[in-house]
Amino acid sequence: MDAKEIIARRVAREFKDGDVVNLGIGLPTLVPNYIDESVEIILHSENGFTGIGPAPDEDQVDPYLVNAGGMPVTIIPGGVFFDSAMSFTIIRGGHLDATVLGALQVDEEGNLANWMIPGKLVPGMGGAMDLVGGAKKVIVAMTHTAKGEVKILKKCTLPLTGAKKVSKIITEMGVLEVVPEGLMLMEYNPTYTLDAIQAATEATLIISDHLKPMF
Repeated sequence: MDAKEIIARRVAREFKDGDVVNLGIGLPTLVPNYIDESVEIILHSENGFTGIGPAPDEDQVDPYLVNAGGMPVTIIPGGVFFDSAMSFTIIRGGHLDATVLGALQVDEEGNLANWMIPGKLVPGMGGAMDLVGGAKKVIVAMTHTAKGEVKILKKCTLPLTGAKKVSKIITEMGVLEVVPEGLMLMEYNPTYTLDAIQAATEATLIISDHLKPMF
């Protein structure tokens, strides 16, 4: 498995029956492909519908059915379409049990930066600020590093999307929870040693007494 598949598979195990979950653009959109068929959750798309299904085969692609990132998706029976006002009422009204987002940086206080790099052109923050402010749980799904640069820091240096909002970070190296003392490593990928995981992380990791393998 490549890093993105490892992350998406592990994120898919986070949810329970009845959860309403928003998936951000990029890596999080892979998650529906790995949700166990025995778990019934409602996947919300920021651009106006609930009921996202697995990615379509080539002959199933509907050009009018895309997620918030513009990628083709499927919709399960019972899915519902609505306008942006309703979509953001769901987000801002506290109706999301969780949101899964990518990140440029996360730090040990649970701060999240995922919308811009100063000096680079960006289309805007989009719904990211609303999502981290409105969801009951914020899960960051991202590769542990980017081109060798650390992304899990003591303190974010990029403009924040949300302050102290992240609950959990899932990377190809492990699963970290944000606790009052900092970042606690709850699960690890046995492909990596604990020393290697720490070396790829600027923040000092707290090792859980109940540490276990990711898979």
